[in-house]
Amino acid sequence: MALTRSFRDTVIARIKREPEFGVALMQEGVELFLNGDTEAGKSLLRDYINATIGFTELSVRTGTPPKSLMRMFSPSGNPTARTLFAVIRELQVSAGVVLELKRAA
Repeated sequence: MALTRSFRDTVIARIKREPEFGVALMQEGVELFLNGDTEAGKSLLRDYINATIGFTELSVRTGTPPKSLMRMFSPSGNPTARTLFAVIRELQVSAGVVLELKRAA
C-alpha cells in the first residue's frame, strides 16, 4: 500500500518535533528487517533518514554514494548486509542511541 505524500510529510514533521518518536520509528524499522519484513523496514528507515540525517550526510558517513543509498531503501531496493549495518550504525550514532537484541521470554 503506497503512502500519500501528506502522510509522509506528517511523519517527518513529527520526527523533527519529537526525536523519541523518531528513535522508536528507527527501532521498529530495524525490528521489521530482523523479522523478515524488509519492505516495511526499508520504508520506515527511509522516512527516518529523510527526517533526520539525510541521505547526503549518511553518504559521507558510510562512504556509499547517496543515490545508491536512496535506491537501496526504495521499494525495489535490495540493501547489502554490509551497507545496511553501516547505515544502522550511523543512525544510532546520529541519534545517540544503542539498539540491543533481547531474548524473547
